[in-house]
Amino acid sequence: MAKIDNVLYTGKTQTTGGREGASRSSDGRLDIALSSPGSSGKGTNPEQLFAAGWSACFIGAMGLAARDLKVALPADTAVNAEVDLGTGEGGYFLQARLNVSLPGVDREVARTIVDTAHQTCPYSKGTRGNIDVEIALV
Repeated sequence: MAKIDNVLYTGKTQTTGGREGASRSSDGRLDIALSSPGSSGKGTNPEQLFAAGWSACFIGAMGLAARDLKVALPADTAVNAEVDLGTGEGGYFLQARLNVSLPGVDREVARTIVDTAHQTCPYSKGTRGNIDVEIALV
């Protein structure tokens, strides 16, 4: 397990009520209702939050990789993240797909950026070997 030598940021939230509750960050910038996936509830769910966090982080990691290659990321760079909650032998599990769009970037360069980002993104590191992940360049 990797050990952090220097904490850069700590996200703090309090969640009450589980999947039918609410989450609020310590600074008040996040204040959302939660609901179970597929329910008629008005809130989001943990899978959507995880997908949003991972895709945002992944774009940041791609930016670092592109900078090292002296390539600018297009303004319309996008990552469409899909996080599945499912069951299997042993209980509940997650799996994910990241569909990456780098319009106008040479395909080979884009593949290098994506592969490098997947090695450096903290979300990718945290899920590596724990859940099935597919990354597609679209």
